[in-house]
Amino acid sequence: MGLLFSVLLPAGYYLPKLYFHSPRPSLSVRTSLGSKEVQRISLRSFVESKCPSLYTEFRPAWWLYSGHLQTGYSVVGDFSKVDKVEYDRTFLRTLDGGTIGVDFTPSGDQDLLKDDTPIVVALHGLTGGSHEAYVRTILAPVCAPVKQGGLGYRGVVVNFRGCAGVPITSPQLYSAGHTEDVRVAVMYIARKYPKAPLIGLGFSLGANVMTRYLAEEGQNSRLVAGCVLACSWDLVKNGIALDGHFLNHVVYSKAMGTNLQKLVKRHEASLSKFSDHPVGKAVPKVLSLKTPALIDFDENMTRLAGGSSPPFPFPSAHEYYVWASSHDVLGRIRVPFLAISSEDDPIVQVLPVDTGENEWVVFAVTKKGGHLGWFEAGSSFGEVQRWIRKPVVEWIRAVGQDLVMSRQGKPLHVVDGFLKEVGRDDIGCMEIGGREHVVGVAGEEGLLAGL
Repeated sequence: MGLLFSVLLPAGYYLPKLYFHSPRPSLSVRTSLGSKEVQRISLRSFVESKCPSLYTEFRPAWWLYSGHLQTGYSVVGDFSKVDKVEYDRTFLRTLDGGTIGVDFTPSGDQDLLKDDTPIVVALHGLTGGSHEAYVRTILAPVCAPVKQGGLGYRGVVVNFRGCAGVPITSPQLYSAGHTEDVRVAVMYIARKYPKAPLIGLGFSLGANVMTRYLAEEGQNSRLVAGCVLACSWDLVKNGIALDGHFLNHVVYSKAMGTNLQKLVKRHEASLSKFSDHPVGKAVPKVLSLKTPALIDFDENMTRLAGGSSPPFPFPSAHEYYVWASSHDVLGRIRVPFLAISSEDDPIVQVLPVDTGENEWVVFAVTKKGGHLGWFEAGSSFGEVQRWIRKPVVEWIRAVGQDLVMSRQGKPLHVVDGFLKEVGRDDIGCMEIGGREHVVGVAGEEGLLAGL
């Protein structure tokens, strides 16, 4: 049925739609690889010349022709034998006592790469981590050696508190809007590799955090460019759309809410230590919920524990959604920024394709792809591959090698062992413990992947 439908569609149906704002030359780009000669071009010209895959069709595998099937396969598909990536993990302690896991790849080869090797800083989805297949599908080709057909870049995945084996050591979790943990992680990476251009990459919830971070930093961004996939954008409208459709509410909203509940269950002993804190008091209620929807979890936990105070806690999940949304901050981004979403994403249905009259932003929307899917037929029968890696790797290669843009950011210094920005004392981090080797999905049993 899907194959027949595909044949009957008009030419160009599967071409991504691209949304730009201004043709004004705003980017400085090398005329050739390694050249010192620079030309000024528009973001549109940059994308047209550097990201040809965005101008070719994405045709989903015929047996995964709908957004539901694409999203479902992202969750239940077996990706254990493809895009293998190993990491070296460093734990960072934040000023409030929290812990972040920062995973570097390629594992064990950091000293063999040049100091100015571009670095991709990746943020995972709702309850994911560096092990996720959608993360590995990008980092595998980006961080593979050039002699093996890769870009030879570094990759760093910032694992949120409590995710992917990161312990919870303070009465604070993470959320779609809290950017301070990402900010200190980027500070740490920037100090460790002061000559390297840093490129942001976000998936789903991590895409929302990345968008907000870049908007908040503006011209002071330590990241020279950003790319976000399946961003959640307007949390209010997308939440209404998600819960307003019976299938989406029962399947997706409850799957995400239950995943978050399982994450709390995994860290119940740690969270229960904070018995006098609103977060500790919320744990029994959260764990008593029967197959909670996403909004149920956010109402009982995220609005309380999703970030530092202020602005947390929020009076309700709705107020948290209003604050955490990223669609209304696109106009403040001041680095090249590529957003890719799908029209048939059942989780994110409202897209801000009006780029906020921002010449730094390009929005690409595919007809199909679901949520973090984008599966097309592979070279052999029944095999699939993710189309999304092609345009994203092209973008990362171009901003890492061709773009001429200096990394900004306030000066850094160490105060009482914590790395901080000069003039700001409320956030900071320090490296703690030894390094760990991370490979595979050990310890992630029971949580749905791919969201």
